[in-house]
Amino acid sequence: MVAENHAVSWKHLFQRALSAAPDRLHMAAHSHHLWPDASLAGQQDAWADAARLADRKWDRVMGEIWPRAQAEVAAELGLPDPATVCFAPNTHELIVRLVSAIERPRPLRVLASDGEFHSFRRQAARWAEAGEMLVETVPVEPAADFAARFRAAAEQGGHDLIFVSQVMFGSGLVIDDLAPLAALARPEGPWVVIDGYHGFMAVPTDLGPVADRVFYLSGGYKYAMAGEGMGFIHAPPGFAPRPVVTGWYAAFDDLALPPGAVGHAPDARRFLGATFDPSGLYRFLAVRDMLAAEGLTTARISAHVALLRDRLLAGLAATPLGHADLLNPPGAGPAARFVALRAPAAPGWQQALIARDVITDVRGDVLRIGLGLYHDAGDVDRFIAEAGRLG
Repeated sequence: MVAENHAVSWKHLFQRALSAAPDRLHMAAHSHHLWPDASLAGQQDAWADAARLADRKWDRVMGEIWPRAQAEVAAELGLPDPATVCFAPNTHELIVRLVSAIERPRPLRVLASDGEFHSFRRQAARWAEAGEMLVETVPVEPAADFAARFRAAAEQGGHDLIFVSQVMFGSGLVIDDLAPLAALARPEGPWVVIDGYHGFMAVPTDLGPVADRVFYLSGGYKYAMAGEGMGFIHAPPGFAPRPVVTGWYAAFDDLALPPGAVGHAPDARRFLGATFDPSGLYRFLAVRDMLAAEGLTTARISAHVALLRDRLLAGLAATPLGHADLLNPPGAGPAARFVALRAPAAPGWQQALIARDVITDVRGDVLRIGLGLYHDAGDVDRFIAEAGRLG
């Protein structure tokens, strides 16, 4: 990992977003990551292609932009074949299509944690309410042995779907060894799904050893800095070949089917829906080009964030936030890009900070402070000073 220092700043890459609200201190990069200037160039390219090519823009989108974006995701995650990546407007759409492909009598038997994000948690709860699922949840806390407890529950068998986050959105707990879960996956079931929304481009991730066994979901809204409209799935070959929820973009010829049957693409395009806004893919590629030009890898950005996090935690010790329970203390392994502090006063703290144009977010009684590439030591010091004013 590249060593950084407190003097390093990458604010020049975010001048438009920072100057749009110059008095704001945005400490929620884990929630709504500010967009770098490069993303505007990507957005403009999408518009220009639509104007220049009109109907023929889809030849460029699907023939050039789509495969380039697939290649970038594959490179980031160590995937051996970019064709296993499919994009959608959001991960919820992909979850619905994936579950629709499970050819099992309902209710489906599902294993998850009690710390999954709303895109899965809410939908699973509704499926359960409708008699479509039986959902078994493993408590995330105590975090120290969650991975072992979750693995033990998965190894009990009897599940059609095993769903767990790479990084827990509420606490920042990181699950960094996916091999034991991947070993359980079979095309006939169970299927293992990793929600990587807080992992993609935040935690260096190599899915190469498990790419033939696990599904991986994420998107561009957070650490990929590309904004909305770019959810994606990595779908291992041989798993979920024919989603029931399917759009006409997935209607590529399947020569094995009789005439009149519904065909699906043989690669990850089997998860395609219908007409979508491709501008998120353009923004994603523009951001990836920016990072490459600056020599910024996920590991290097993580090193920058880790240094700021350590400065933040040291300074918060003398503030009211220093009395909160730190749910994700730094360790030797990969770390989330946010600090999670549990305290009864967390909602009040968040509101008091917002009143001073200092942006964090709160999940129940957990205050989350997110750090990113657009922060530097001055931002951390200002936040510490603001935290010192809290009651």
